[in-house]
Amino acid sequence: MLHFLPSPLKGLIASTLMLLNILFWVPVLLLVAMVKLLLPFRRVRLIIDPLLLRIAEAWIAGNSGWMRLTQAMQWDVSGIDGLNPRQWYLVVCNHQSWVDILVLQHVLNRRIPLLKFFLKQQLIWVPIMGLAWWALEFPFMRRHTEAYLQKHPEERGKDAATTRAACEKYALVPTSVMNFVEGTRFTLAKQQRQQSPYRHLLKPKAGGVSLALQAMGEKFGAVLDITIAYPDGAPNFWQFLQGRVPRVIVQARTLAVPRVSADDDAASDPSQALRTLSQDWVNQLWADKDALLNKLLDKPAAPAK
Repeated sequence: MLHFLPSPLKGLIASTLMLLNILFWVPVLLLVAMVKLLLPFRRVRLIIDPLLLRIAEAWIAGNSGWMRLTQAMQWDVSGIDGLNPRQWYLVVCNHQSWVDILVLQHVLNRRIPLLKFFLKQQLIWVPIMGLAWWALEFPFMRRHTEAYLQKHPEERGKDAATTRAACEKYALVPTSVMNFVEGTRFTLAKQQRQQSPYRHLLKPKAGGVSLALQAMGEKFGAVLDITIAYPDGAPNFWQFLQGRVPRVIVQARTLAVPRVSADDDAASDPSQALRTLSQDWVNQLWADKDALLNKLLDKPAAPAK
């Protein structure tokens, strides 16, 4: 509706509407979360957790509203029919921009349970949003470098404990555990530094997938593998707010949850067997995803409707 406005004005309007949406829903979210904090009983969680998820879904719907109002972006979405909002999902996706999060939320809201992201510990200090992520029990990870862990071995394993604790909470109410398997946003500089074998992706890290499967593998009904492509180049957040993203492609596919076979040679050590399986699984997944991105990004854009 406001697509005709100059890009900077659209960016200002979109930013204002996004902020107003945050300022409306976050206080409601925190008020409800405080009840759970003061009454940390299982029966209370079974009532409060679904309510928090409904509030978050309404927040996301508000974001979708201002996006429709200010954006003329062409959405090319496939593979999301038949998803179940009452089923637990492990969701994996490539990562190029902060815009990915809004894209995923817009496409998947109320089709599957709320996406729960693994966040860097520093993000808890982001004004307003840090409190919202805390209220929704997004796990905050420290992600120390290997050099730091060698100097401070006592820190090793704490992220794994955080992941397990979060997943145990998620077992009460249907949840979608979201994992950006690359661990960071794709850039050409990172790709070259890693010597990644993929054209459009960084090397996948299976640690988060493995820990989620260890903690609640029996709960997951399916894996949702999502590929996001921006044919005109991955945007930064301000470009997105200005409506300067002509087209986004989102392709999803539902996969079986990887499980260790009882006949597996490493089954005597289930944790190690699952780590090995997870790494092999994501390696194959990433090879397929890179091939798909080659097709999507080399294909001419569809004519505007």
